[in-house]
Amino acid sequence: MRALISRSSIQGKVAAPPSKSYTLRGLMCSALAAGSSRLAHPLDCDDTTAARNALRQIGVGIEQQNGSWVVKGGRFHQPAADLFCGESAGTLRFMAALCALAPGVCRLTAAPSLARRPIMPLLEALNSLGIKCSATSGSTPITIEGGRVRGGTVELPGHISSQYVTALLLIAPCATEGLTIRLTSPLESRPYVMMTLDCMKEFGIEVSHPEDMSFFQTGPQPYRTAEYTVEGDWSSASYLLALGAAGGDIEVTNLAAGSRQADRDLWTMLNRMGAEISAGESCLRVKQSRLKAFHADLTDCIDLLPTIAVLAALANGESELTGVKRARLKESDRIAAVRAGMERMGIAIREEEDRISIKGAQPHGAAIDSMGDHRIAMAFSILGIVAGDTVIEGAECVSKTYPAYWDVLKGLGAKVVLDG
Repeated sequence: MRALISRSSIQGKVAAPPSKSYTLRGLMCSALAAGSSRLAHPLDCDDTTAARNALRQIGVGIEQQNGSWVVKGGRFHQPAADLFCGESAGTLRFMAALCALAPGVCRLTAAPSLARRPIMPLLEALNSLGIKCSATSGSTPITIEGGRVRGGTVELPGHISSQYVTALLLIAPCATEGLTIRLTSPLESRPYVMMTLDCMKEFGIEVSHPEDMSFFQTGPQPYRTAEYTVEGDWSSASYLLALGAAGGDIEVTNLAAGSRQADRDLWTMLNRMGAEISAGESCLRVKQSRLKAFHADLTDCIDLLPTIAVLAALANGESELTGVKRARLKESDRIAAVRAGMERMGIAIREEEDRISIKGAQPHGAAIDSMGDHRIAMAFSILGIVAGDTVIEGAECVSKTYPAYWDVLKGLGAKVVLDG
């Protein structure tokens, strides 16, 4: 499907959708708690659908009730078929850990886009805990022979993906001997691990760690059932807030000012760029502004790269984005995808291993290949609305995290036609 975008005047108020990251964590913790938990205001998207389907296959009951999900967890069984994780790296990695607790053999598969994303460090950590894991050429399908995690001490790199750390943290309280997770390299995307710990605490789990998060330690503990409310998603809201700064007047509600979410950093970055911002209780309003060039370190909020890049394309001067190399291992090589899109729209961009520089200018319309990446599609829709005459190829990929995105844009006044 293609999104045909014309230059538009944007204005309005919209609620941020629920957080995908917190929805996934709430699902996993509920699955580990014996009894019924309730997730209020969860996000229903491709990634969370993949997680729900995989959990159901190992014995977790999940029902929709009045806008909430009731999750009956605590008992896993061997699945009758492969666990298909779709394009959700979080689902694949978290389920790999949970399958260590399921009796028998679990086989996890995924869409081709996940084949290029690393998984072996997590499987090696599970193997060291006595769980037999194997992967085809270091990727999916993954086979896990589970039943019991004995615990002890395990080492894991902290710089590749915080999802490895989250996966092990989720099952750490279920280890018969307790578990210590030692990181062999500094932790990146630290806020995502903090989100995991916050969610686990809601379900009765305490984890000790030093301030630098170089290791995590917990003894055997039971997960308790909980009433868990999913907060609004700063990641999805980032496109709307950036659109306001680029060419509109947009107020986004359902945003927790004190959120642990990494992409809340967009608020700070918009201020640094000189955007006109006003904040209220659980809302943020951003108006079209003369943006200035800036430097942003995206080490802990790498998913903001496409959003920050398109703002840099509209800023006066040359902006520098660092801490970006892990963006090459997302749904697409996001550095390559951003560079290709910028060049097609007439924006000068320079790429290095862990840094990109973007010289702001007036973009022109172009055909943009989303590379099947939801964040590329949504980010370049912002430039499309400013420049006009833009086509986003593969526009349906937004369903991965924000299925209503194109409808939301239309509701704000965007001239968007979906074709095919």
